[in-house]
Amino acid sequence: MQMLTEGVFVIFIIFIFAGGYVAVSARYLMNAVLGLALSLLGVAGLYFRLGSPFLALMQTLIYVGAVCVIIAFGIMVGPKSRHHEERRIMGRRNFILAASAVAVGFVLLAGNVIGAGWVPAAAVNRDFSVAFLGQNLLFNFCLAFELISVLLLTAILGALIIANIGREENRS
Repeated sequence: MQMLTEGVFVIFIIFIFAGGYVAVSARYLMNAVLGLALSLLGVAGLYFRLGSPFLALMQTLIYVGAVCVIIAFGIMVGPKSRHHEERRIMGRRNFILAASAVAVGFVLLAGNVIGAGWVPAAAVNRDFSVAFLGQNLLFNFCLAFELISVLLLTAILGALIIANIGREENRS
């Protein structure tokens, strides 16, 4: 068990250093933001590992979910410099990488759904107090809350990319 916890600690440290390296050595600003987000997620993982799930959640929500997203929106919506006017085409290599990533994600998700021990839900609690909702959001439904926020972020970024492509086509 001790070896497992040390391994998790080392993985979070690798996330922090790898994200920091990508953030300072990236050629494009968007890649630097992604490196920053990876590094901040590693810090959130360390907070969680050290026994502070609230601090880990706040790190993720505030820094990764707000600061990095605002920087990404600023990059995507802001004016582009003239030397980035080349047309991006999804090449065969990128398509194969994207398809394989989707396939691996689907297999992992399907394996977890099939292997899960589904049990009937307990009686519904009618307590809607702030303390009860906060307790459930931070401890029972933390992962689901984060996954929904990542899904919404992906949808917003996709919409911005599609809108940006339409704006570039109208200029031509």
